[in-house]
Amino acid sequence: MSNAQVTTLANGLRVATDRVDHVETVSIGVWVGAGTRCETKEVNGAAHLLEHMAFKGTERRSARDIAEEIEAVGGHLNAHTAREHTAYYAKILKDDTALAVDILADILQNSSFDPQELDRERAVVLQEIGQANDTPDDIIFDHLQATAYPDQPLGRPVLGSAEVVRAMPRDVLMGYQQGHYVAGDMVLAASGNLHHEEIVALAQDLFAGLRSETLSAVEAAAYHGGEYREERDLEQVHITLGFKSCAIGHDDFYPLLVLSNLLGGGMSSRLFQEIREQRGLVYAIHSFAASYSDDGMLGIYAGTGEREVAELIPVLCDEIAGLADSVREDEVARSRVQLKASLLMGLESTGARCEQLAQHLLVFGRVLGVEEISQRMEAVDLAAVKRVARAVFASPPTLASLGPLSQVERLDAVAARLAA
Repeated sequence: MSNAQVTTLANGLRVATDRVDHVETVSIGVWVGAGTRCETKEVNGAAHLLEHMAFKGTERRSARDIAEEIEAVGGHLNAHTAREHTAYYAKILKDDTALAVDILADILQNSSFDPQELDRERAVVLQEIGQANDTPDDIIFDHLQATAYPDQPLGRPVLGSAEVVRAMPRDVLMGYQQGHYVAGDMVLAASGNLHHEEIVALAQDLFAGLRSETLSAVEAAAYHGGEYREERDLEQVHITLGFKSCAIGHDDFYPLLVLSNLLGGGMSSRLFQEIREQRGLVYAIHSFAASYSDDGMLGIYAGTGEREVAELIPVLCDEIAGLADSVREDEVARSRVQLKASLLMGLESTGARCEQLAQHLLVFGRVLGVEEISQRMEAVDLAAVKRVARAVFASPPTLASLGPLSQVERLDAVAARLAA
């Protein structure tokens, strides 16, 4: 992003902008470098519940005021919680940028945590947890994460557990915000038809009250591998298979992305072609690379029928075990092009550009240009993909399965197939 500009305020808050002249809108948000990984087991779900409570009223605005003010100018406001960050963002017409910054500053610094609103929103989050539990192709990823990273923050669900959320006291949320929403670990990012100096001036005025601190280190990730099985009366078996990979800043990150993409990233990928197109064993199958600040996991998801799963698992294991020796240069080249195209297409969205600014600053401490990222992708060759594949697939596997499991092999049998 050649138009990117970054200014660090006196209190440590970083303000990053990316000007896009040809649009009439601005995407703007605040990314906080704190998520589920900052929680103890006893308060798991605090980051997510706090994100919900930010919209439930401040000293100046009621929950209704927040919704009406942003929508009165045709804008919208949203947020999400992840394992390593929490984001609050808006999209508005360019002339309403100051209003958006004012609302974001208000909800992040002046939340009232009204007890009645908290009780109502707690009930909403409990419904969200229930909905996730009722959605097998959603909740299976939480089970994979918990099994790969047992008894540690990185393995806990972002939504939290129903038991903990139901009992979450008001002072825990206030304490989490006071302890983690600090200027040194927050980024105000914006992309669209804007002027950097105006965004900086707004930030200086509205975020001056943030404490000048950075967060303490989180508990180091420790990938273990293992097995989770849950028998349910479903039409499909939902299976995830994971392996230890690398952190987002590791030299192997881009080879990992290329590997994941050619394995199961699209319709031309190995898994899609062999397992869905040639054999018709699944409706959905894909791979993914989940990388964090200090570790990562390459995962595969498949949804299949109770009868088909007996054939699926051996074929899946064969594809994984043989990849390092059989991957071809043309596959690597196609995967590189797909990833580069995805990067460039993403830049057509001011929301994506805004998020990329914030993520780069939180992870790398600087904004990576498009040319730099493209060069790193172009540098991935066949040898690098083979090397990373051997390392990743030699790690202890994590197997999580949910549904009718009578034909699902146990982890030791899967591990034996992969080793063979």
